[in-house]
Amino acid sequence: MATGIPGLRGTDHIGITVPDLDEAERFIVDVLGAVHVYTLPPKRSDTDDWMTTQLGVHARTVIDEIRFYRLSTGANLEVFRYTAADGQAPQPRNSDIGGYHLALYVDDMDAAIAHLRAHDVEIMGEPVNSAGPAAGQRWLYFRAPWGLQFELVSFPDGKAYEKDAAVRLWHPAHPTN
Repeated sequence: MATGIPGLRGTDHIGITVPDLDEAERFIVDVLGAVHVYTLPPKRSDTDDWMTTQLGVHARTVIDEIRFYRLSTGANLEVFRYTAADGQAPQPRNSDIGGYHLALYVDDMDAAIAHLRAHDVEIMGEPVNSAGPAAGQRWLYFRAPWGLQFELVSFPDGKAYEKDAAVRLWHPAHPTN
């Protein structure tokens, strides 16, 4: 018996809500290196519950604009600016339910860190060498100007678990393996 969603191929995009689309675009394009692909106009519903039914937000919330970006060979980014009719909650921490971060694979961790520093990006700590099944990996967290946490990840010689693994995690540098 088959399990899972029929025809699932992978992640198409990651949606992110930001307080300032222009600031976010500067970061996403200038620092991360993504390419802006297209923009969608505002979306609102003044007479029905479309926003609640479709998106789980207050019925009178407005999507001010949505911008789409291609991020190298990884997932696309869909970046929203909302005017929330019932206010906006602070961004969750990694330890909060619903908390998250976006991990970006890089070939050269030190060069990537130097790039972030050259753009005055907030770096969180120092690179960490993973152990156990993830041995061979280095990682480091950093923040976008609006507080979203990103992670740089690098394991150019693979991770320890791969030696005996029947199934490997998807790898951005080897997307068909």
